[in-house]
Amino acid sequence: MDIWWSLHLRREPASVPLARRVLLGTMATVGVDPEISYEVGIALTEACANAVEHAAPGAAGSEDDGFHVTATIEGDRLRIEVTDSGPGFAPRVRRERTARSGRRPEPAERPERPERTVPRRAAVVTADPSAESGRGLFLIRALADHVQFRNHPRRGAVVSFDKLLTYQDRPLARAS
Repeated sequence: MDIWWSLHLRREPASVPLARRVLLGTMATVGVDPEISYEVGIALTEACANAVEHAAPGAAGSEDDGFHVTATIEGDRLRIEVTDSGPGFAPRVRRERTARSGRRPEPAERPERPERTVPRRAAVVTADPSAESGRGLFLIRALADHVQFRNHPRRGAVVSFDKLLTYQDRPLARAS
């Protein structure tokens, strides 16, 4: 059984546990292993909390743009995407140099990449275990199988992650 759902939530703290409950309820209904559900629930909570905390509110006098959560279960794979309307991730600040010559590569030699994609290692390097905040992206990376942090083409940040699922029992899948 394949399942897909999407939520458009207000940028307020009460939206975070709501999104988590919808996800956990969906996974329990299809029989996902509770340990996997727990891990994915934490990752989703961190992604939503970041959207609530860091996304920009709407323009003065306008309504809150909120944020979007989309989840897809296709067979043994779960994909979650959280999109907000904030400033997005900071562009990568790193010089690209060749290992041998120390010179900056010519534009034709540089690998093709989206302009504002956050590098995979950025979250790991910036996580401070003693800080009260700032570990969310690190936790998402640790709990998911594949993670992507990128900027939305128009405005905002997109946190996407995949998790391979294991099932205890699949009552709904057998019934269909």
